[in-house]
Amino acid sequence: MVAKLTVVFFKFSGDFMRIYVDFDDVVSETAVHFSGLVKEMFGIYVPYGEIRFFNLQKAFALNDRQYTELMEKAHTPEILLSYEETPGASETIRKWMAAGHDVEIVTGRPFFSVPSTKRWLREHGLEDIKVIHVDKYGRQGMDTESKERALTVEEFSRMHFDFAVEDSPSALVHLEKMEGCRTAVFSRPWNVEGVPESNKFFRCSSWKEVDRLLEDYCREMKK
Repeated sequence: MVAKLTVVFFKFSGDFMRIYVDFDDVVSETAVHFSGLVKEMFGIYVPYGEIRFFNLQKAFALNDRQYTELMEKAHTPEILLSYEETPGASETIRKWMAAGHDVEIVTGRPFFSVPSTKRWLREHGLEDIKVIHVDKYGRQGMDTESKERALTVEEFSRMHFDFAVEDSPSALVHLEKMEGCRTAVFSRPWNVEGVPESNKFFRCSSWKEVDRLLEDYCREMKK
């Protein structure tokens, strides 16, 4: 268990930010694991640095059966709990929470992954963070009358965040429509291209850069 951060951080006198943080490949190193998993399952090897598409079926040139098998295995608790943390992620998020910001994980993972996702976060010192599951990519068949499900994109579009950290080009399309939401685009091989042109998006290659972007935005908002 990661120890809780006990340092007292400066609190802004103005409004605190509501912050959206994606999970896979922003908080955890998911694609690195996928690269090895595809090689293990199908003998197809695409190094992490050559994963040029967010669509994994296209990125690894998988047929429908292989893709289904991959997604089923990749979402087992054993695999979900094995992902390494993206360097600096949990430390930065705890810093933001200690400063009074409202930080929420917004993930496109299927809703059945809730227990494993929460356990991973707990093991990395983020047991108090809220997790919102959104069907970002149209992958989930959902009963829209049930409370035990992921949100639809339409439902998510009625929410508002002041700041976001995301890596998926398709998810950025939704964030572009969110007024007043400055977004850190976490640099990954699959978003070198395909990111919408917008003065709301700022490319960051590390959590230190993401943190500086938020600090700059907070200073702007206080002026």
